[in-house]
Amino acid sequence: MRNVLADLAENKVKKMGTWIAKAATAACIIAAPIPVGAAPLAHEGNTFSVSFPAALSGAPLDGRVILLLSKDLSREPRTHVEPNEPLASPYIFGFNVDALAGGQAVVLDDRAFGWPARHLSAVPAGDYLVQAVLNRYETFHMPDGRTLKLPPDQGEGQQWARKPGNLYSTPIRLHIDPAHPHRTVLLLDQKIAAIPRKADTEFVRHIRIRSELLSKFWGRDVYLGAHVLLPKGFDAHPQAHYPLMVFHGHYPDDISEFRTVPPDPDLKSEYSARFQLAGYNRVEQEEAYASYQKWISADLPRFLVVEIEHANPFYDDSYAVNSANLGPYGDAINHELIPEIERRFRGIGAGWARFTYGGSTGGWEALATQVFYPDMYNGAFAACPDPIDFRAYTLINLYQDGNAYSLQGEASSVERPAFRNYLGEVFATQRDANYMELAQGDHSRSGGQYDIWQAVFGPVGSDGYPKPIFDKVTGDIDKSVATYWREHFDLSYIISRDWASLAPKLQGKIHIYVGNGDNYYLTDSVYFGQERLEALQPKYQGSVAYGDRAEHCWNGDPKLANAYSRLHYNFQYLPVILERISAAAPAGADVTSWRY
Repeated sequence: MRNVLADLAENKVKKMGTWIAKAATAACIIAAPIPVGAAPLAHEGNTFSVSFPAALSGAPLDGRVILLLSKDLSREPRTHVEPNEPLASPYIFGFNVDALAGGQAVVLDDRAFGWPARHLSAVPAGDYLVQAVLNRYETFHMPDGRTLKLPPDQGEGQQWARKPGNLYSTPIRLHIDPAHPHRTVLLLDQKIAAIPRKADTEFVRHIRIRSELLSKFWGRDVYLGAHVLLPKGFDAHPQAHYPLMVFHGHYPDDISEFRTVPPDPDLKSEYSARFQLAGYNRVEQEEAYASYQKWISADLPRFLVVEIEHANPFYDDSYAVNSANLGPYGDAINHELIPEIERRFRGIGAGWARFTYGGSTGGWEALATQVFYPDMYNGAFAACPDPIDFRAYTLINLYQDGNAYSLQGEASSVERPAFRNYLGEVFATQRDANYMELAQGDHSRSGGQYDIWQAVFGPVGSDGYPKPIFDKVTGDIDKSVATYWREHFDLSYIISRDWASLAPKLQGKIHIYVGNGDNYYLTDSVYFGQERLEALQPKYQGSVAYGDRAEHCWNGDPKLANAYSRLHYNFQYLPVILERISAAAPAGADVTSWRY
């Protein structure tokens, strides 16, 4: 999960986004694009005609048209769709287009799915900045016979608002009055440019390989990438071989928390609402530069740090496991990518010298990697992990509850929360989070948190797309899917179920950290997981720790505030790692060449 939030039957939802309307007879008011901030009022309108110039694509396009209406008149609406800040996000409406030709218009009206207004007609009167984006889909002809339309990653980490090749309209300022309906024409005449690849530096190298396993699964070339942080003296010590630290997380732009130049003296201060800190962007630069200074210090052991690029058509990463819907990403990462990194950059290449850590999604991945590849790693440090026990899938018990969105009583019902601050103030419900995703894409194609969970953890549905764990509109839980989740990806259950064989491979390797005030209610899952871990025989010999009043993503430092400790992943667990190496390295192993 990122640190940012994330009245129809299912068949109706499918129809809702796939229609292509003919031009309606209502009057069309063309609102000319005007620069943001200087836009005068255009005519009011509550339906929208959307098209793109033929010059932008010689072939018809498939995809999801996402319409955004924002009361913030100072910035593009597409720039502040925030899954975990829904109160700061604009109105969102979406519908699918199939084989949309240049110059052909589609009309967005009340048949589109919206959030937080369910229908366009429910948008209150007022002044808005309006923008449309086409998240383009490609047709995937899967080797197993399925034909899917999905948004391929284009190097941006599955973010439709900045995905290269996606089309968007220039924002216009518009007055909406439901009492006087009009139609506004939006032209998708802008295309998002490609993202250049990062250049190698003295310390940071970039690797990209074609995965045979994933290419076979998808029926097209699939690549894995990684950023590799090299130790000081790498080139000067060709005889040295190094331990490997896999830092799991979301699609990384480059190596995280590492900066070889001092902070920018002219950096404009930015306030962090999350940490209630002014100038937090400068704090990040200062800490990144301090990490570099520590990295090159004389007393630091030398090792490799790896951050993986494994974005896919459903999300910014694969959760680093083998999945029915995403394919064998676990095997591809651990049996193809990691060995190639160790070959190129002189890794020791043995399980006692590999470790994995990360936070949130990366915390779940760190633990899952250790569990599913127990001999390959010597320790996992899972901070604020996504649900490791599905009896607490955030606040939902997938095995006992009937509905994901609400608790039903005799005469009343209560909406389940999804996002809070550490004091318990609620800012979004489970329904909010999932409706927000559904507006951005059906069939698990939103690129959002709940959609990737069901894509990774779930089986393939009868339509070829991921089978939902619950109905996205009603919230009703599918118990058959919950059973599949438990047997394949409920980490707490799997560890307990298979402990007889896993014990000699996992003892002393599991370390979990979470804040008592985690924003996404991930604490309860760790409570359940801890109960199972502590009941194991023989003992699991790991650790679980909780941060008092700490929100997402507390990673185990009892002395520093989360705003700072979250920037120290590459050093924070080093004392325990060195103890593990000392205890586990076999006789004659190389424990000295990397200690220069």
